Amino acid sequence: MNASSAPSFDHRKYQPVAPVGLKNRQWPDRQITKAPLWTSVDLRDGNQALLEPMSVEQKKALWALLVKVGFKEIEVGFPAASQPDYDFVRWLIEEDQIPDDVYIQVLTQAREHLIEKTYKALEGVKRAIVHVYNSTSVAQRERVFEKDQAGITEIAVQGATWVKAYAERYPDVDWRFQYSPESFTSTEVDFSVAICEAVMDVWQPTPERPCILNLPATVEIGPVNHFADQIEYFITHMKNRDCALISLHTHNDRGGAAAAAELGLMAGADRVEGTLLGNGERTGNMDIVTLGLNLYSQGVDPELDLSNPDEIIQVYTECTQLPVHPRHPWVGELVYTAFSGSHQDAISKCLKKQRPDEPWQVAYLPLDPHDLGRDYQAVIRVNSQSGKGGMAFLLERDHGISMPRWMTLELAPHVQQESEKVVGELSSDSIRKVLESTFIQCSPFELTGYRVDREDAESLSARLNVHGDGQSSVISIQGEGNGAMSAFMDAFQRSSGVSVNVVDYSEHALGEGSDAVAVAFVQLNVNGQRFAGMAEDGDTVTASLRAALSAVNRAVEAGVAIQLEATETA
Repeated sequence: MNASSAPSFDHRKYQPVAPVGLKNRQWPDRQITKAPLWTSVDLRDGNQALLEPMSVEQKKALWALLVKVGFKEIEVGFPAASQPDYDFVRWLIEEDQIPDDVYIQVLTQAREHLIEKTYKALEGVKRAIVHVYNSTSVAQRERVFEKDQAGITEIAVQGATWVKAYAERYPDVDWRFQYSPESFTSTEVDFSVAICEAVMDVWQPTPERPCILNLPATVEIGPVNHFADQIEYFITHMKNRDCALISLHTHNDRGGAAAAAELGLMAGADRVEGTLLGNGERTGNMDIVTLGLNLYSQGVDPELDLSNPDEIIQVYTECTQLPVHPRHPWVGELVYTAFSGSHQDAISKCLKKQRPDEPWQVAYLPLDPHDLGRDYQAVIRVNSQSGKGGMAFLLERDHGISMPRWMTLELAPHVQQESEKVVGELSSDSIRKVLESTFIQCSPFELTGYRVDREDAESLSARLNVHGDGQSSVISIQGEGNGAMSAFMDAFQRSSGVSVNVVDYSEHALGEGSDAVAVAFVQLNVNGQRFAGMAEDGDTVTASLRAALSAVNRAVEAGVAIQLEATETA
């Protein structure tokens, strides 16, 4: 590589952000004692960042999850700029899908034809937030719009005027107005105050009917303490503070979106916009799950139901097609697993001394995993020389069974218990017997047949034998989903009313050729507890459904009450 084609890596081309000049700042000494107003932007900001935007069915599934988690404000799209967004907004309104205590929020630029179409999309809504924005940063003003501050302010004021005028055509609707000076962090803070005050002069909000001023870190350009200074400066220099809700919308370009939002709340903000698990443009939006559980771990009620992250992760991954990192804060698959022996020992000793009536104090675990349906589990390191710990190696070498890591963890204590009954090592045949006797269970629910219809959404009808009290009965259940497993879980939840979600799934062939069978491993979250099951069958779908039923049967064995009633697809 010659010198001319070498990559440039020169820090001198960048400049640090200029200090805000905030004297006697107050935010460092404050504590957050109450949850903010939360606004999900998954269906708008999150959706526009996907390689493949969500389908209508995926949007419906994510909408249902957001409502279930407890969001009272949900930004649902940019209906004037996107026909799918327009159609989704119409579906929400025409099919009466919006709970009475939920505001949908829609985004629009400060252009009259877009604002007019936005209100047309909202015809028939009971309550909504109209979110108008324009770019205010130095770079946008000088290099994109070629306007000075007065010209940019004129755009904002005209947009606010149109928003108010069109709202007056629908006097029976509970309207709320929101304005964002886009790229707030790259805008002179005094100008941000001035342009927002100009918008407020148009809207004339009151303490009883405040507007929303959303201050976005559209791009995170500086340290999180700098953002907190900007927020405190804005709040302490604006007029009519009691007539506006100050909202934050942070991005993760520097990895500080959650921290910036947390410090922004300490600086006096009222409201936070973000997405589940941080999906969003570039490095992502602020992760509401992370910030919500940050508050929870400090004894603050997040006022969102984050107690079942497995369900959140399942719906999120199905709708966005994005993975969740195993080290994701609070909810990643590995965050409650210790590889270090000293960590395992410290955790074990602390758990034995932890009393239910005292504050949580366990080494290496800042939050009780059981609050999120998780367990602390020691990690088994497997190799050919590891004795009992080599069970996974022996199963794969001698029987072709390749277990996922979580099944290895589930199996370990059962193998340990069995090994203590015999002298010497367990054979691979004995380990396989322990595996099958523990995780293949056919009672009380046994699959006897099923039918899958893929004409529209995947729908499934299944017949189950239900064993109990010395008798058996046959029941039919039906459900819909993105695949056979998803439809089966939907059918089971409809029939039982019990929350059942797939946490993880793995299957592979045993052997080769036409006589090969499939082995499937399924881990479910059943009413907040995890249970694993497995099954073998000549058909991969049958194996997966039977594995799921094995997990359900193990839940029943553990004391989870489950009764089934016949269902029909809605």
